[in-house]
Amino acid sequence: MLAMEVEQETRTSTSSRKKNRYFGGGGRLKCFGVDLSPDNVAVAMVYFVQGVLGLSRLAVSFYLKDDLHLDPAETAVISGFSALPWLVKPLYGFISDSIPLFGYRRRSYLVLSGLLGALSWSLMATFVDSKYSAAFCILLGSLSVAFSDVVVDSMVVERARGESQSMSGSLQSLCWGSSAFGGIVSSYFSGSLVDTYGVRFVFGVTALLPLITSAVAVLVKEQRLLGPARVQNVLLGNPSFLESSRESIIQLWNAVRQPNVFLPTVFIFLWQATPQSDSALFYFTTNKLGFTPEFLGRVKLVTSVASLVGVGLYNGFLKNVPLRKIFLATTIIGTALGMTQVFLVTGLNRQFGVSDEWFAIGDSLILTVLGQASFMPVLVLAAKLCPEGMEATLFATLMSISNGGSVIGGLIGAGLTQVFGVTKDKFDNLATLIILCNLSSLLPLPLLGLLPGDDSDTVSEGNVDIEMKSN
Repeated sequence: MLAMEVEQETRTSTSSRKKNRYFGGGGRLKCFGVDLSPDNVAVAMVYFVQGVLGLSRLAVSFYLKDDLHLDPAETAVISGFSALPWLVKPLYGFISDSIPLFGYRRRSYLVLSGLLGALSWSLMATFVDSKYSAAFCILLGSLSVAFSDVVVDSMVVERARGESQSMSGSLQSLCWGSSAFGGIVSSYFSGSLVDTYGVRFVFGVTALLPLITSAVAVLVKEQRLLGPARVQNVLLGNPSFLESSRESIIQLWNAVRQPNVFLPTVFIFLWQATPQSDSALFYFTTNKLGFTPEFLGRVKLVTSVASLVGVGLYNGFLKNVPLRKIFLATTIIGTALGMTQVFLVTGLNRQFGVSDEWFAIGDSLILTVLGQASFMPVLVLAAKLCPEGMEATLFATLMSISNGGSVIGGLIGAGLTQVFGVTKDKFDNLATLIILCNLSSLLPLPLLGLLPGDDSDTVSEGNVDIEMKSN
């Protein structure tokens, strides 16, 4: 996303006022050390909505499996397709910065994102009855979350700029905490509601949640831009606007192609692009082991808490460890622990007296903690690579590339699922698929040399402060 243009001479004079407005505030309620001003409440609520929208994830999985009768490979393809809006996040930032709606760059787009999300889930609750219409509506819902994520991330960048690392970290903690709280709230109910009322009911409830994003948009303090001049400039192809856009694209390209940015970006992409077997394992646990939606909701609750533990693990013990060592250690340990899923598939856990349910909970907990701890360095690395003056734009670009790697990994996993003949009721080669996907995680390790060396850990305060989250 693009950073908002602010006149140079006003930056210095307003920095102290901004600090008091967003972080200082006398007498106001605080959370994670952040003053709960209307602006910050709006930011926290948008992140909360992103977390609580997890209510629909299990419902979507069961709908694709049971109602549409799709195979694991088809489900994986739809999941990858739904992630496409996350690959062009810089475009949303550019639109938000350049084309104000009804005079606002932030408010109006938050309202629009919420309405789009409500529309998509309303359609899922009523009219959708094929895999193509389901994929389209899931894509719309993903676009809604991605666009609101870019808008609120830009607000966080504006508030973090010029603040100390401690203050910036406090704001990030508020964002992460809000999202995690939303995820925990929705986790258990995501399964029990599917069990009790069915997937259509869950889609209907989910349709109400994005409206919270639209509602809190009124809390955003933003000066209205008078007149439609900027929009007309865009629509009529004003030469000055086109020239400014071209210069922004050239500036972004020049930043990305620098070796110290391009090479680590290649590693991030390849690290994320290794194949996944999640869809096939979901079909096995539900169709073969008989895991119910309610039980999977409990597992999801455990993994939501485990995700917070992973963030705490990184923040408490790993944040000062060189990035190369973190990636090396977490990848090797994660590959080894990922192999424990083979125990569940082959039934080896039962020979040790551990039930499938308890093994699934323990396995998910450990893998989630490690996965979150290993993903945090990706965010930190992306923040370090951003040069001063275009932090938001380049960060969004790097996160889009990272998300692109995840999509590629999911599609490769779908292809391997098809090749190994794993279907909704045939799992003979599932153990082999899991082993192959886990071993492929080791493939990027020879490229660790592309990452900055240990002496690169000292970076400017402004760059370190741009630690943002990604889906």
